[in-house]
Parts: sequence; C-alpha cells; structure tokens
Amino acid sequence: MSDSKPNLIVLASTFPARANDGTPAFVQDLAEQEANWFNVTVLTPMVPGAAARETVGKINVVRYRYFFKAFEDLADGAILDNLKANKSRFLQVGPMFVGLAVALRSLVKELSPVAIHAHWVIPQGIVASVVAPRVPLMVTTHGGDIYALNQKPILALKKQVFAKAKHITTVNSQMAESLRGFGLPTEKISVLPMGVDTSYVRQVRSKVAKVSGQVLAVGRLVEKKGFTYLFDAMRLLPADLKMQLLVIGDGPIRAELEAAAAGLPVKFLGQCGREQVLKTIAESEVMVIPSVTAASGDQEGLPVTLLEGAAGAIAVIASNLPGINEVVIDGQTGLLTEQRDVPAIAKALEALLRDEKLRAKYAAAIEIAAAEYDIAVIGKKYSELLLQIAKA
Repeated sequence: MSDSKPNLIVLASTFPARANDGTPAFVQDLAEQEANWFNVTVLTPMVPGAAARETVGKINVVRYRYFFKAFEDLADGAILDNLKANKSRFLQVGPMFVGLAVALRSLVKELSPVAIHAHWVIPQGIVASVVAPRVPLMVTTHGGDIYALNQKPILALKKQVFAKAKHITTVNSQMAESLRGFGLPTEKISVLPMGVDTSYVRQVRSKVAKVSGQVLAVGRLVEKKGFTYLFDAMRLLPADLKMQLLVIGDGPIRAELEAAAAGLPVKFLGQCGREQVLKTIAESEVMVIPSVTAASGDQEGLPVTLLEGAAGAIAVIASNLPGINEVVIDGQTGLLTEQRDVPAIAKALEALLRDEKLRAKYAAAIEIAAAEYDIAVIGKKYSELLLQIAKA
C-alpha cells in the first residue's frame, strides 16, 4: 500500500478467519475497495484458527484477544445469535468491549488515522466514540443494531454514538427513517448498502449449468431467516412438482431446522465458501429468502445473499421486508410474499418452478437491478463519505 494514502481504521465484529471459510465477507469486500483511497487496517475480534496480524489483499488485519483462548468464540458467527444459543457467552461481552478499547487506543496511537469506519453501533461504534473522540467517526448500521437492542439503557447509548458520529450509513430506507426518528438530521444519514462483485459472480455463473428443480436458501440458521416457513410451504406443493431444496449455512438452530424438514427433499450443506455459494446460486432455478422479524425485533437490513442472487441472475421469492423490497419489486424483479405466509410461498414456488419463461424474466430483471450494488460503485461512495468527514 502507498504511504501517500491517509490511514483508515475499519472496525468490525464479523470478518473471515481464513479465505473462503464461509463467514460473510462484506466488510472485507468493502475494505478492499476503501483501500483504493486509504491505507486500511481492519480491527476485529479474535476467532478460533485466525492469525493475530496478517495482510489480506490490500488491507491489514489486526485481531484483538479479549478472553481465555479456549472459550474465545463470541465473535465466531453472529454475536446476538451466539449469546442466544449459549448464555455463558455473556461472560465474554464485557471483556470484548475492554479488549476492543485497548486495541483501538493502541492502533490510533500507532497509525494516527484520518477517520474510523465502525461497522455496527455495538460494540464498535460505542468504543470508538469513547476511546478516539477526536478521530472523525462514520458508523454503518446493518440491521440488528437498529431493529433489536432497544431497551432504554442500550438505546440511550446508541443515541449518544449517533450524536458523536460525523456520519451514519444504513442499508435500507426504513432504517434511515428510524435514525431520523432519533432526532438525527437527514444530511447526516446515507442509505448505502453493502456491495457485491458482480463481474466475479458472472464469471462463476458462466461455467455452470442449471439443475432442473433445484431451489436454494442461504443464510445463518437462525430465527430471522424464516426457513421453517419455507419447509411448511413445501408440504403444500403438488406431488408431481419436481423440487430439491439446498440450504447453505449453519447456526444455533440447525438441529431444530433439520427436524422441521424431515421427510422433505431438503439437503443441508452447512457453511460453504463464497465460490461454492455462487456456484450453487448459478445452478439453482429459484432462490427463496423467507425472512421474518424475530421475537427480539431483529430482522434483515439488506441480505448480501440477495444481492449475490441478483447478480447471479436467479429468480427470487422473498419476504416483503424493508431493504429486501427495495431490490425485489413484486411482479417485476421477482415475487414478494408477506412474512410467514406459507400458502403464498407455496404458490410462488409452484409458479416459478412450472414456468421457465417467468423464471427467465425475473432473473434478467433482477440482474439489471444488481448493477447499482456493484462493490466498486458502493466502495467509491463509502470512500468519498470518509474523505468528506476526514476533511470536515
């Protein structure tokens, strides 16, 4: 990386431990784009099997320790889901805040960054606003940090972070409206989702043939993904309809979901690397995203999986939720159903699996829609915002 570029620190709690390990890589992808304008160092929690310091592509990665090595797994996957799956992990929460604070203070001293880009309000935004109050801060919210964790003390903390941040980005219009409801001025908020490498997706797709009747669902195996409603919908399908569902992902309710899918043509593939995900998208005739609002209030912001499916030109059935419905326009770029509407999911599945021309129509339309989410386009917009707050 060139020394003439200013230094940027990116904070995240979800980051791959190794290349193609199946961990969502949207922070890494965006940081790679930001490295066109900055010397980027990503600071993220240690996870099992990861290196403490390494260079990944054009970015430096520093992972901080925060707990006993044998039990340090809070950030191995989604933190909220990990806490729900094992209450003993709450013992790691306080140490994670402290570990991040110590590591960030040291890194700020070492690098003198022109800005900090914090993904998620908790803990990254909170710690950055306290430990490095003089460094311009941009906070990116992804879903759970707006839709969930809204108990009074936590909400008050979040509002403090938003007040201190120079700019806040969020991935859908409803979340932006929520931020305005906190009293934030419109000019301080941008709707800016994550991106996807559309050219790479097309490259993978060019080498793969469709598998008749193959349907795909991708996501962490947690409540908000709504997979049980897809299984229920499959039980309503006519016996003569050819269908095989592949489920990519892992998570705390896998055993529960496998039980719910018993007797159905469903294959759980577990966590897969990005190339395998994209290859399976390219093979499949339909992607289903049956997301729901979880009991905690948590819900999707804008799933990167949907953007990968869009770039992969696949016909999509999805829940009518904010963010999702900004990409899937019902009857134009795909089919929307209300969340938990099992008969509607079944009807949409049958319609697409029986009609090749309809699948092709939606696949072509959603691929066009994916162009505005190309990672180079998104990365440039994020970098321009960061340069603005650094100069302000």
